[in-house]
Amino acid sequence: MALPEFTMRQLLEAGVHYGHQTARWNPRMGEYIYGDRNGIHILDLTQTVPMLDAALKVVRDTVAKGGRILFVGTKRQAQKSISDSAEKCAQYYMNHRWLGGTLTNWKTIQNSIARLKALDEILAGGAEGLTKKERLNMEREQGKLQASLGGIREMGGTPDLLFVIDVGKEALAITEAKKLGIPVVGVVDTNCSPKDVDYVIPGNDDASRAIALYCDLVSRAALDGMTAQMGAAGVDLGALDEAPVEEAVAEA
Repeated sequence: MALPEFTMRQLLEAGVHYGHQTARWNPRMGEYIYGDRNGIHILDLTQTVPMLDAALKVVRDTVAKGGRILFVGTKRQAQKSISDSAEKCAQYYMNHRWLGGTLTNWKTIQNSIARLKALDEILAGGAEGLTKKERLNMEREQGKLQASLGGIREMGGTPDLLFVIDVGKEALAITEAKKLGIPVVGVVDTNCSPKDVDYVIPGNDDASRAIALYCDLVSRAALDGMTAQMGAAGVDLGALDEAPVEEAVAEA
């Protein structure tokens, strides 16, 4: 595998260049704006292309060194792309609601994950000896914990890199990452500030097609990193050619 390729045409077709209304712009994004059309800012894709490519390289290199990537996107139109793309490359995600302290208070989060696993075990075993009401309460608690923590239940520690859709909405996640020195790759629209984002991807963070494109590219970059990691570990990649990369990674 190689770092995923993309074209300017793909970005245009996905609407990556469309920003917000000119009245809602953040001056810090001025250098990435090409102009405006009908009151909407247009992003300069000649800058987005190399910056997206640089972000994908960081994702690949992080995974190649055995690092963990946390995909973050809790807005409605990002939720499915975030979970699907993270699962596809065996990484982690938060797509429901960012829980304060997810990174800075990881020990408490671990306790909640342990509770989720305990509930899974009890309910999978038939919840013998429990009343109907007790079982119902457990199922509700399990549902809430699964929605909030299901994507990080196997993460085992804080991540090495954050990939964020909508840095304005996920400001708390970025603040926590900053405190711990965890680098952030972020899609930054014209109404947000790129200030605390280490690897800026200037682009539309609202259009479903644009979000799906970013997530797919990051997922494929992570898979490329896994291939490199397996090769460095002496896994015979030739013997795994018939299997999809996801299966190969699981077998390895």
